[in-house]
Amino acid sequence: MHRREFIATSTLGLATLAMGKEKTAMIPIIDTHQHLWDLKKFKLNWLKKPDHPLGKSHLPEDYAKVIEGLNFTQSVYMEVDVHVDQQQEEVDYILELIKSKKHITVAAVVSGRPASEGFAKYVAQFKGSPYIKGIRQVIHEDDNPKGFCVTKEFISGVKLLGDLGLSFDICIRPGELTDADQLIGECPNTRFILDHLGNAPLFDAKKFETWKKDIAKLAERKNVVCKISGIVAQCKKGEWGPETLAPAINHGIEVFGWDRVMFGSDWPVCTLGATMAEWVNALKTIVKDRTEEQQKKLFHDNAKKFYGI
Repeated sequence: MHRREFIATSTLGLATLAMGKEKTAMIPIIDTHQHLWDLKKFKLNWLKKPDHPLGKSHLPEDYAKVIEGLNFTQSVYMEVDVHVDQQQEEVDYILELIKSKKHITVAAVVSGRPASEGFAKYVAQFKGSPYIKGIRQVIHEDDNPKGFCVTKEFISGVKLLGDLGLSFDICIRPGELTDADQLIGECPNTRFILDHLGNAPLFDAKKFETWKKDIAKLAERKNVVCKISGIVAQCKKGEWGPETLAPAINHGIEVFGWDRVMFGSDWPVCTLGATMAEWVNALKTIVKDRTEEQQKKLFHDNAKKFYGI
């Protein structure tokens, strides 16, 4: 190859690479896992230590700042485990925010206790709501033992969600994915979202292999989708890279397929390991060789379809 031909070919290659990066950057992003909390209004069950790194308010204005330049177009609020007596207050708070249209939050998954006596009355208010899309109760709390989500009462409450057209988010310890699989199987008419890739254990090789098998089995259930979210919070700031997260993310995408995965920031919890930009760009790096259509499904299209937003 002559020098002039080499330079022309190299220039074309660089231009093509730049165009590829530009296309990826232009993909709109729907954040399916946005946390917000105002500690002047709410008491969070898990914020017990005064020096907790997340122990301050995280408001819509704060979120707006960290997503600047990232092409976020919409977000779905995710409940923050408020005290049970404040569940309705949380609902009212997020509905007011959504209806104000001052921020990109357009829908919400709110707190609920499926096994509780008053659950049916509480969730009945959300039937047909254009804003409240689902319910979550964090299963991996210290007080909740293995088998917590497969009791008769819990299953009955989650079945009710399917009747009302509401989804249920599963946030569970990786060692209890078999419980999640049983719950999903018991409720075939309820749509489920597995949060944070089933909390894939990134830094324990033995547990990771078990997780791979369990999540693959769970993914065979057709009424569940998976959020590519959360796992960066396990990392120490500055001591990880895309290659740290890639094995879990690639396996999750492989077993669920491109039509059943959705991006979620898990902000501000993700900041335990990374900034919002670092997390988003790491995920973009991991999937950069996938087709533009596949990337759009992950970052935008699947969420829009699943939540009807």
